[in-house]
Amino acid sequence: MIDLDDIDRAILHALQNDGSLSAAALAKKVDLSQPAAWRRVKRLETAGVILGRRLVLDKARLGFDVTVFLGIKLGTKGRVSLEDFERAIIAIPEVQLVQHVLGLYDYRVKVVARNLADFERVLRRRIMSLPGVANVEANVLLSEERRHGPLGAYSEQERHG
Repeated sequence: MIDLDDIDRAILHALQNDGSLSAAALAKKVDLSQPAAWRRVKRLETAGVILGRRLVLDKARLGFDVTVFLGIKLGTKGRVSLEDFERAIIAIPEVQLVQHVLGLYDYRVKVVARNLADFERVLRRRIMSLPGVANVEANVLLSEERRHGPLGAYSEQERHG
């Protein structure tokens, strides 16, 4: 864990809200010089606090109107290794997220599809045919509210009291 001061938290908050901020715009938001802001971002990256920046695409505008979360239970674990299953499922283009979890299911998987018929095709032809799949539960996403942090934006005082 790295010690973060209020400026570090302000930088993280600003970048979580808009990862495309230029060094100049970020510096202005956190009231630092551009070189000082850049050095802090680099320090946070080197420390592994900032793992990268990504582009968020609008799935609906790209024609992917259905998102489904699957709970997948593997059958005989001795016959199929978890690594083999993971390699096979992440090779499916419609699979956006694979989480190995503890509980009723072994995996939680996020799948996007153009429509329900497309999802059914992916489920039947690609997912259900994977080795070791014993049980699948599907939950269709109806709506979603995204919360983009502020993971690192809390001060020590706010976190402890």
